Amino acid sequence: MTEVHATAIVDPKAELAGDVKIGPYSVVGPDVKLGEGVVLHSHVVIVGRTTVGARTQIYPFASIGQPPQDLKYHGEPSTLEIGTDNLIREYVTMNAGTEGGGMVTRVGSHGTFLASCHVGHDCTIGDHVILSNTTLLAGHCRVEDFVIFGGGSAVHQFVRVGRHAFIGGASAVESDVIPFGLVVGNRASLMGLNLVGLKRRGFTREQINAMRDAYGQIFAAEGALRDRVAAVAERFAGNPDVMEIVNFIQAASDRPLCTPR
Repeated sequence: MTEVHATAIVDPKAELAGDVKIGPYSVVGPDVKLGEGVVLHSHVVIVGRTTVGARTQIYPFASIGQPPQDLKYHGEPSTLEIGTDNLIREYVTMNAGTEGGGMVTRVGSHGTFLASCHVGHDCTIGDHVILSNTTLLAGHCRVEDFVIFGGGSAVHQFVRVGRHAFIGGASAVESDVIPFGLVVGNRASLMGLNLVGLKRRGFTREQINAMRDAYGQIFAAEGALRDRVAAVAERFAGNPDVMEIVNFIQAASDRPLCTPR
């Protein structure tokens, strides 16, 4: 059964699925939808056109679904969609989208958002993503599955971060990060592949060696990057991991590519 603490304020128009638990002094707005088993521990504010997926837990003082922090926003009915089985800790902020970004901010499933993280308007976050404490994502960022952000990192608007990438703590990321990449620094530069993460995720020695070989060719000192990427695409045409990196680099983007210093 749904449990709502006597001090919580839940608009009667809000949609609450079964087994939802809303703790003391929380506020839930009229256009909010909470999936089965969602837990708001206490002092949580969820407003706007916000959907929270099943079994997601949200901790005190998180502010979810507020209007975007964008001066171009003029009250359009944008949304925030949060998937299932997420852990959202204290003081996390997630904002709704804007007309300029497709009207929606999307957060995937099985994510971990530690204290004081920010997910800006129109971001798209994949599954199994970890934002360590005080990670800040500006608007329009695209973060793919299994990315890990170290504490205190910050990401420029419109940046893309590919699958299985690792962002070192206190890094300022202003350029696109390739899948499987490891970036560190202010401003962040590419330090190699996320070898520890790849091993933990069960990538084989053969897969990792192929990616290392391709990485070395793509970021070699000689020739133009475009030509090196084309050569790797031809050489590794049958390798899905390498081609994921190639396709990421070749895709159109608003930001430059993060490269080694």
